[in-house]
Formats: sequence, C-alpha cells, structure tokens
Amino acid sequence: MHDESGYPDPGYVERRAVDARESARAGRMWWDGAADAYQEEHGAFLGDAEFVWCPEGLTEAGARLLGDPEELRRARVLEVGCGAGQCGRWLRAQGVREVVGFDLSHRQLQHSRRIDERTGHALAAVQADAQRLPFADASFDVVFSSFGAFPFVPSAEDALAEAARVLRPGGRLAFSVTHPIRWSFPDDPSEYGLTVDQSYFDRRAYVEEDEDGNAVYVEHHHTVGDWVRGIARAGLVLRDLVEPEWPEGLDRVWGGWGPVRGRMLPGTAVFSADRP
Repeated sequence: MHDESGYPDPGYVERRAVDARESARAGRMWWDGAADAYQEEHGAFLGDAEFVWCPEGLTEAGARLLGDPEELRRARVLEVGCGAGQCGRWLRAQGVREVVGFDLSHRQLQHSRRIDERTGHALAAVQADAQRLPFADASFDVVFSSFGAFPFVPSAEDALAEAARVLRPGGRLAFSVTHPIRWSFPDDPSEYGLTVDQSYFDRRAYVEEDEDGNAVYVEHHHTVGDWVRGIARAGLVLRDLVEPEWPEGLDRVWGGWGPVRGRMLPGTAVFSADRP
C-alpha cells in the first residue's frame, strides 16, 4: 500500500483489531517517517495555503461546508490532523480571526512551520492526539478535518464525541474520510480496483507490521452508519453528506484514487454536522 519511493516499508500486511494506544503510536511513527515524501508528492496539489477536501479536488472555496465566509471570519476554528497546515493557512489568508491546528506527527508540523515562514501566513499548531483533545469544552466555533485524524482512530464515536465536546452551541463540524464503500474493493486505481473482494461490514483495521509484529501503519474502517451514529450520539445534527464526483479532465492518481474508479464509485465522504 505504501511502496512508493521515500515512504516507510509497508512490511507485513493484515487485518486485525487495534486499540487506541497502538493506533496512535503507529500513526505518529509512520507519519514522522512519511511526511517528507508525502509533502514532496502531494504538496503541489495541496498548495501552501489552499483548502482541498479530497483527491477529487473539492475545495472549501467552492463547497463552503464550513459556513458563510463572512461569519467564518469571526470564528475560532480548529483543524483536526492538520498535517502541514495548508487548509488552516488558507483560512487565515481569508481573514479568519483565529485558526488552530494540531497533528500527531512532529515532522508534519515541522513542514507546517516551514511553509509558514515561506508564505507569511502563520498557523498556530500543536502536537496532539484526536482521541484526547487538549482543549477546553465549547472553545471553538468550527472544527474540521480534511482527511486528517479520523481515518486513523479505532472508535468513530469517541473521536466525534471529542470534536463535539470542544464545539460551542451553534458550532459546525465538517470532516472528510475515505468513502466507506471503498473498503469493499482493493486499494487500486485501475479496473482491478472495481472488483469487490471483502465485506463492507468487516471493521477490522488495515495494519502494516514490522518483523516483530508491531503495528507501523494503521487505518480503520467505519461504515456510513457508524459515522452517522457517532454524529448523533455526540449530540450533533447531520447537515450534509457530500460524495464528490470525479471531475472531467482530472487524470491525477493518488493511491487508490484516480479517474477509472472515480467515475464509477465515490472515493470520499464529507460529513457536515451542527451542534444545536
């Protein structure tokens, strides 16, 4: 799955249960090792101060999933799993009053600081785990994640409850993840990736292990129902579920994303919910 040049060796691959602690350890180690290659490969597509929701190229400027731009400028915003801070930096460039980002990976945050210095749009960022947010209750107007931490946590309900906890009444949560239906298919952008080879209901994590059996990369599968149920149990109200279509003329391949599969089935799900 991660055999491109510069990425950590995928090692032994299996599907098994992984708890919160093991997931966090693997995520921190893998992204620290992969950050340089990731930013080199995808940095031009993501931009230094752009807000791209997914490999299909849906942008916040076009979708406005975080709400009215004028109201957003007065908001306090948190980005969950900010990586190198491209999305939060775009918000700052649009005049948003305060944006805070966090990521599990120290190396990703170093790239964020590097881009801060180059662009002049600084993003306040800290190292933290989405499963235990280091922020006070009701301290943000908007919480969002663009393929950030949510695909890498074992409990959708726990992660969504934490995000809801730091939202103020009337606040908005929006996040993008791999579309759950993709877990029924091989992670392959070609025609082979259109063949169902596993159960949609198999919630065991995708795990890459080292030779001693330690997880070095973990990604978790949650069904659409799991996400919706987690949103409801967190006390939020689902506002929208966006399944971006593959744009005409986009021939870029990003892992399992590409025009062959993208024209046939969704690759991304973007959930938007409000706290009453």
